[in-house]
This record gives sequence, C-alpha cells and structure tokens, in this order.
Amino acid sequence: MRLRTPAAFALAFLFGLAHAQDPAAAVDPMPATGPLAPLAPVPADLRQSRSTLRQLGIDYEITLRGIQGTAGVPFPVRSDQVIQRATLHLKYSYSPALLPDLSHLKVTVNGVTAATVPVPSEDAGRELERDIELDPRLFVDHNWINLQLIGHYTRDCEDPDHTSLWANIDRGSYVELAWAPLQLANDLSLLPLPFFDPRDTSRLELPFVFPGQPSNATVQAAGVAASWFGAQAGYRGALFPTYTGMLPVQGNAVVFGTTRNPPPGIQLPEINGPTLAITNHPQDPNGKLLLVLGRDEAELRVAASAMSLGTPLSGELAVVQGYREVEPRKPYDAPNWVPSDRPVRFDELVRDQAALNVRGYHPDLIRIGLQLAPDLFVWESDGIPVNLRYRYTLPEGADKSAMNVSINDAFVTTLPLNGRPHARPAPVRLWNSLKAKGQMPIEQPLMLPTGPFSSSSQLRFHFFFDRPVAEACKNTFPDVSAAIDGDSTIDVSGFPHFIAMPNLAAFGNAGFPFTRLADLAETAVVMPDNPGQDDVANALALFGRMGASTGYPALRAQVVNAAQVEQYAGHDLVVLGSSRSQPLFTRWASHLPLGNTRDGSRSYALTDWLKRHAPFFFSPDSRRTDLPTTAEVAVRPEAGDVVLMGFESPLRSGRSVVALQAEDPAQVARLFEAWFDPEKLAAFQGSVVLLQRDKVVSLAGNQTYHVGKLPPLTAMRWFFGNHPLWLAVLVCLASLLLAMVARWLLQRRAASRTRAGG
Repeated sequence: MRLRTPAAFALAFLFGLAHAQDPAAAVDPMPATGPLAPLAPVPADLRQSRSTLRQLGIDYEITLRGIQGTAGVPFPVRSDQVIQRATLHLKYSYSPALLPDLSHLKVTVNGVTAATVPVPSEDAGRELERDIELDPRLFVDHNWINLQLIGHYTRDCEDPDHTSLWANIDRGSYVELAWAPLQLANDLSLLPLPFFDPRDTSRLELPFVFPGQPSNATVQAAGVAASWFGAQAGYRGALFPTYTGMLPVQGNAVVFGTTRNPPPGIQLPEINGPTLAITNHPQDPNGKLLLVLGRDEAELRVAASAMSLGTPLSGELAVVQGYREVEPRKPYDAPNWVPSDRPVRFDELVRDQAALNVRGYHPDLIRIGLQLAPDLFVWESDGIPVNLRYRYTLPEGADKSAMNVSINDAFVTTLPLNGRPHARPAPVRLWNSLKAKGQMPIEQPLMLPTGPFSSSSQLRFHFFFDRPVAEACKNTFPDVSAAIDGDSTIDVSGFPHFIAMPNLAAFGNAGFPFTRLADLAETAVVMPDNPGQDDVANALALFGRMGASTGYPALRAQVVNAAQVEQYAGHDLVVLGSSRSQPLFTRWASHLPLGNTRDGSRSYALTDWLKRHAPFFFSPDSRRTDLPTTAEVAVRPEAGDVVLMGFESPLRSGRSVVALQAEDPAQVARLFEAWFDPEKLAAFQGSVVLLQRDKVVSLAGNQTYHVGKLPPLTAMRWFFGNHPLWLAVLVCLASLLLAMVARWLLQRRAASRTRAGG
C-alpha cells in the first residue's frame, strides 16, 4: 500500500536515512531477480498497468558514466490506486571493464535503496533483461526511481571519469504495477479526477454514454467535454468509446442526458438547469459516472462549457447558474502555442522552473518545448532570434567545457563555457575579451535555424564540464552547476502567417487550420447521415486531438450534417463517414484528391513529374504543385483502409476541408493509433494519408491553395522566387519600357538642340 500519513512518510524517511548512513544496511536490499526467474503470479483481484521509460518522458537511451553515474526517472501513481506490487523490468548493458566484486547497479525509490544488480564479467557488453521487485511501501503520489552505476575498473588509483566506466539503460525498460482500486469521494471539486489523473502516463480511454443516437447538438456538447479531456491528456492521447442506451460494464464514464431523454440505468436528480454530478457506477463499485445534464441540448453545452472553463464546483451535484459566454479567442492565441505577437520568456514555456537547472559534470539535458503555429512563414529568413541568458560554475583553467544547443536531434551550435559570450566576428571577440571574465549571467544572442523546427519541437541545452587535471589518486572535484535563466526569450513575432495547403502534416501535428482559433470558432464537423456509435467516437477523438493541440476546449465548434453544410461555407470543415453514409463524398467527388475508378481501385494524381525532370525551370525554394496532371497512381483498396484527405473547400476559396473516410468506421481507431505514434505521425504529409493495415502512405496532390497573408514586399519576392519565368518576363518588359523612355528623352533632347541651333 502507499504511504498516506505523516507517520508513514517519517518511517520512509528514517528507512532511507538508515540505508544512507549504515553501509551494512545497504548490503541487504530486496534482491534482484534474474532474467529466467519467473515472478509470482498476480492475484486475480488486482489490476495491472505498465509504464515504459518512453511514456515517463525518457525517449532516449540512458547512459550512466563515471564511478557514480546517476539518472532519475519520475514515476507518478494515480490517486485512485493502492500499490500492492511493483516490478522494474530493466533492459541494460554494461562495460566489460567493470570489476564485478567492486561494481554494481543500484536502484533506489525516493532515496531508499530498493535493489542492487550485480555485473558479472560473463554478461558484460551484452543486452540483458532483469525483473527487479520493488517494495510497494516505498511508493507515494510522486516518485523518483534512481538508477546509479557504482563502477570501478581498477583496484589502484583510478580516473573517476574514465571512459570504461559506463552502463546503458534501454528506453524500453518499464515499471509494472499491480494495484487495488481506491474509492474517491463523489466531489466535483476533484475534477478531472478520477476520470483523468495527470499522474497517469497511459493513454486516456474514457467512455461517453448517450441515451440513444445523439443529436448534432448533443455531439457538440460532448465535443466540448472531449476537447477538455483531450487538453488534460496532452501528449498521452485520448479516445472516447461511445455507448448508446447502456453503460460500460465497469470503469469510469461520462454520461449525457436531458429531461426528455434521460440516461439509462441511473436515477437522476431533479434537473433545474445545466447540471453536473458525480455518482457511483451501479454495476461497478469502483467506477464513477460524471453526469452532464440539462433540460435540453443547449443546457448540455452550457454544463460542459462551465466544466471545461474551470468554473468552481463542489459536492456531488452542482447547477450552473449565471453562465456567461467567454470572449472569442483571437487567432494563434492557443494556450499551448508559443505566442507569435511578442517575445516569449522561457519561464512561460516550462511548468517547473527547476527543469532549467542542472548539476554535475555530465548533467542531463535542459528541455524547453516549443509548439509553434504551423503556418509561420520562415522562407529565406536568417532564423528565429533567441536572447539566451545562462549561468554556470566557471571551470578552473582552460578546458573543453561547453554547452551544446540543439533542436530536437538537430545540432545548432556549441558555446564554450569560458566566462564570456561567444562571438564569431573578430571585433566582437576583441570587445568581449576586454570585459571582466565570469560575469553571470552570460547574455548570448542566437539565431535558430528554421529547418529542424516542426509544429511541436524541443529546444535542448546540454552542458558538459571537463574535469580539471587532478593530482595522482585525487578523485574529488568541486561541484559544478548550470542554469538557463527564465528571462531568456524567443521571438517569432517577425514572421507572417502564410502556408501552402493542403498540408496534413500541419493538421496531424497541430490540428491546423482548425486550431488557428483555439475555440474552433470557424470549424464545422460534418457528421455522416444516421451516425453510429463508432462515428460519434471518431468525432469525439478528433475533438480531443484538437484540445490536446491548443490546450483549450472547443467551445464554438459546430456539428452539422451534409444538408446544412452550405450554411457553413465560411468555415473550415471536417467531414466524417463512408462513401455510403456521407453524401458529400459523392457530391464533391471531383474535388477529392483520391477518387474511385471503375475497377474499384483508387486513382491518385501526381504532379511533380515536370519539376523532377526539368528542375531548371524552378527555384530551389519553389513549392509549386499546381502544374497539369502528368501521371496517376492506382491503389487497390482493402477492407480496412482508412483515408485522410485534405483539399480546398468547394464552397469558398481559401477555406479547407479535411475528410476522414472509412467504409468501416470502427477501423478509424487504427488511424488514431498511428496518429498517437510519433514515428508514424512523421509520415503524415501532403494531401492524402492512406492507412493500409499498419502502413502509412502519404501523397501530395495536384491542388495547391494558400492560407494567410504576406506583407506586400515579401509577397512579391516570394511570388517571383517561385515563378522565375515571370520574373524574366517582368525584367524584359521593364527593360523595354526603360528603353522606350530613354529613346523618347533622347529624341526630345535632340529636337531641342535642333531648334536652338536653327
């Protein structure tokens, strides 16, 4: 069970202190089981969950270096779980130079030694796996699992930073828990608990329940709630299985109902307005139901909106009174996006300011997430300006200490840690050399290249401190630390918003263009005729994905059917359904980038033949795709195919349509699985994404339109940069015009001289 009382916390502290102070106590930790030693079966009354290091935020192989190399892994535990058993499945390897009798791997939980792993010589250099039982009494709400290499390669004087001292921890390692559910109080003030727990690193799968086939207005209200839960889930992803006329057998769920159409199997209180309530699941004593109620669909939307906006709620039931619509959002002001109208401080981009600080000679990376608007126009720019301010322990003497700057995995630059700003021009270097050495913070202007950036990127700073030269057998060195100041800034306000469409990479990574307004005020979701449970679940998953991108609920999105679509010509459209259930796929067949042929295959137009075979007609930065069709590709459909298509709205130029088509709507869940996988998401490109079995195929079509606006001078430069033949024509015309003007002036001057001479 988890520690929940002050006395229990004190016992854990004393237990850890005893292990830290008494060497003998550390020799008898809970033993590590071998790779072939099976664990005892988990009792049937317990539930299991698993979190990989990648889910816990470690998306790279951990390398432990030196005589005491350490890496920490954060591991939260849900509020409604009581841990009964915990197992660390470790995938690792270690250096052949380690002395087995002096070296080992130590595993600690919240500072308490939980296990030691031996490093026998016969297994050195091999990929190993081992299950390590962890004492469940050590776990609290927020935990740190530390992995430490105690490494020695000689019995004589040794270099504490010798290259032979290493161990690697694979990111596929995971922590597996067996737990019993803990009932929480029915209290609205706990929301989003227990329906979403921010400590849970797994994907959110939260059922939504409707009394019958929901109306468009009801789906719109449910979309508000789904986008809010999606924003809470964030990187984890969220799915919302839909039930009509019945509750799920167990677990938590969100239930919608009105006075005229009450939810099944639940005794409702009297409904006097938009109402929110939490009650126990009638079939599962450990499950909770969140009731979203109203006298009609309009009140359902008010109840969902009030919850999503954080209206103060308490108790088992609350009636929303005096609700007022919030102000419409402005373009590009999504809470999760880097503002594009001003310089942004780094401390606005991180939740925990401690994440900007590191210690030690080989510290971990400092990471700053940058979610940029996908339509920032960075063509021929020098880069994104950053005013970097950082501080560090000044190394002793001249050494190799430096800080590497990168964007995701793309290297940007190296800044030496010599107590002065780094500059390339000789005059600036001379000026910096005249300044006092070691004045902190160091202020360093940088230009980040735009190439490595995507809609969701990570700015990384890696400090490296070179150990000073020590005397023989001296293995103690002064502590070193470093930090990126929170008042460092990044500024994208100088870039206009302009992008060539369709662009399913922008949609997949950021929900663009729909998320241009965080409340989706210019978005309409077109449902199929007579939508089933899977169709509604697919729409709610899209709402959740949009909320995860913006961090804001979809308060103003519209849900309509095909017969109403002309009324929303000024909106960007999301179209769902199959060729049978969605009339727009037939009505707009000539506009779809992927159509059906007579033999049942799908025909797709390719347009880049001329550009590939005659590149001299186009500039290197050209993005033209509006050439006549020169080739077609036929794709044989399969039963489980899912197609994501982007194209310009047939109702109004400059507006976008993203269509999600599947003959079996249940198969769309496979597309969401690929969408949640960063490696497969990278394949979302162009105007068509085709999911065939587990393979994602992207194609770029023969239609191009542009969204956004450029300043006049930039627009002219960009146009002629992409149309050099027109530039040549313009130069010829300008030359001809200048020649004609010059001829006229010369003739006039000659005539005046003739009159003067006569």
